[in-house]
Amino acid sequence: MGPTIALVDDDKNILTSVTIALEAEGFRVRTYPDGASALEALKNNPADLAVLDIKMPRMDGMELLRRLRQTTDMPVIFLTSKDEEIDQVLGLKMGADDFIAKPFSQRLLIERIRAVIRRYTAVAKAGDGDDEESQAIRRGQLTLDPARHMVKWGEAAINLTVTEFLILQALAQRPGHVKSRDQLMDAAYSDDIYVDDRTIDSHIKRLRKKFRAVDSEFTSIETLYGVGYRYSEA
Repeated sequence: MGPTIALVDDDKNILTSVTIALEAEGFRVRTYPDGASALEALKNNPADLAVLDIKMPRMDGMELLRRLRQTTDMPVIFLTSKDEEIDQVLGLKMGADDFIAKPFSQRLLIERIRAVIRRYTAVAKAGDGDDEESQAIRRGQLTLDPARHMVKWGEAAINLTVTEFLILQALAQRPGHVKSRDQLMDAAYSDDIYVDDRTIDSHIKRLRKKFRAVDSEFTSIETLYGVGYRYSEA
């Protein structure tokens, strides 16, 4: 069987039609009619990827993502209304991996799901190769292991989403070298996903927050205003 997809939407027609389409492509599907029921199920049994509607009763998709990110880096695709650009920006800043505007093509959703899963699989399997980018990176207290999607600061494990992981990897590969926001976008996102500078800045803030939770003096990700970011081992 293929990857398991969690589909969360209060529209029964979407749950039914998308489930049929996904199962026809070999995916396993678990459906939930609202964020609250999905949260309980996914905390204990994460799927390989979740598709979340933003506007739902009891708990909306944004709140569901926020709570899920406390315990899992499971990839997430948002379903959002066509004109709600602010929701798309906020969703990416909060750690979503992609978004699709309603009404949407089921074929487009399937292709986006496959694209996000490919990104996660590439990160997970990166350590199988012999190239420089596939090897574990050790920079001072930082250990970054692409093969296990594992990051440690000293002995403390840091739980990162795949986007955060790819940004950190791009910075840590060449300490002292500045990466522009455009370069970090290229490292972390596929060509068909548009993000702006603010989204990259938000990911950097989230990275710093996670490292400072285990080391209040963490300063290794430096900002060069108007230029970009760099990783410093000092």
